[in-house]
Amino acid sequence: MEIRLSNSRGHAQYGWLESFHSFSFNRYYDPSRMGFSVLRVINDDFIQPAHGFGMHPHQDMEIITYMLQGSIEHRDSLGNGAIIETGDVQRMTAGTGMVHSEVNPSETEQTHLLQIWLMPSELGLTPSYEDKKIPFSRKLNQWCLIASSDARDDSLIIHQDVDLWATYLSAGRSLSYEPKVGRSLYLQVATGSVNLNGAHLQQGDAAVFAEADALTLEAQSDAEVLLFDLPRE
Repeated sequence: MEIRLSNSRGHAQYGWLESFHSFSFNRYYDPSRMGFSVLRVINDDFIQPAHGFGMHPHQDMEIITYMLQGSIEHRDSLGNGAIIETGDVQRMTAGTGMVHSEVNPSETEQTHLLQIWLMPSELGLTPSYEDKKIPFSRKLNQWCLIASSDARDDSLIIHQDVDLWATYLSAGRSLSYEPKVGRSLYLQVATGSVNLNGAHLQQGDAAVFAEADALTLEAQSDAEVLLFDLPRE
């Protein structure tokens, strides 16, 4: 298990946006952090009211937005439009190419989200979009499947051999995960603090398992955690 502390991430500050990059992104470049397995981007974004990302293109990437606070208004070249709120998730398959915008529609409240990019299993897919509301009860003190290759358990469908799990763990509660043989794991602490197999992690910290092993989380405070079950690195 490799621990990656929050303060080791890339950092960008643009006034309307503060972003922390787990992997090389935009002006942040670290050749040792170009991705992990098929996971290419985790950006921890704080977007000021009435600001956001204007229309811009993507191609051949699976893009997931995981909402932690506030809301984001999505529009894209496929004709989709939606407001995604705290606890919601959205997925875009950029495929052969699509253009989208993501803007904080609030005049007063900051938006906090995780932007996640996964490399698809094949190039040239048909672009598509979906979003889901995830009831808080599904994440409370248990693993909730957020995205998967087969859309089981009402998860988002992604075109890659990845299971993305999330949990909101109450202070003092614990939760375990037993991966299959031949997998890798990447765990991201979105909020709060936990002990992971005896190691202390807090908001923004991550743990990397190149060879997946059983893990046990113990919440030191209320904590929201994402876990990526990935093809072997």
